[in-house]
Amino acid sequence: MGKKSTREDKSIYFESREQAGLTRAQASELLGTISESRLEKIETGKTAIYPEDIVDMARAYKRPELCNYYCTHQCRIGQDTMSEVKSSTLSEIVLGMLSALNSLDNQKNRLIDITADGIISDDELPDFVKIEKELEHIDLTVQSLKLWVANTINEGKLNGEKLDSLKK
Repeated sequence: MGKKSTREDKSIYFESREQAGLTRAQASELLGTISESRLEKIETGKTAIYPEDIVDMARAYKRPELCNYYCTHQCRIGQDTMSEVKSSTLSEIVLGMLSALNSLDNQKNRLIDITADGIISDDELPDFVKIEKELEHIDLTVQSLKLWVANTINEGKLNGEKLDSLKK
């Protein structure tokens, strides 16, 4: 393997390839869709990266979080509609989920009151925003759980094929 870069301002794509233990040549060969020179330009921010490149890198480098990173940092639609998902332990994810669900459970009657007439009035808005934030927190914990599952499959600690078959 070639020598490791001493560059300090490495992109997440550069770091992910290095963490996978791959040179650019090896990564390019493994990816099969990105030339070594284009990969260098992507890693140094000299060329645009496409969603399909990210999907290929995430799979090859076993870093599913690259997809979320791209969507929340480089995709205009994702920046407006998605939250960045951070890797967490399973216990942190479950406790966060339970906390959010408990909080929302306490507010469900208020949500029914607010939305029953199909209009959210100015005086209902503060409560609605609070409930909406709880729902966003739940969504984020679900996404964190999905990321945890993908990483755990990549580490060989979870049978992905069996999981997929059970989901069908």
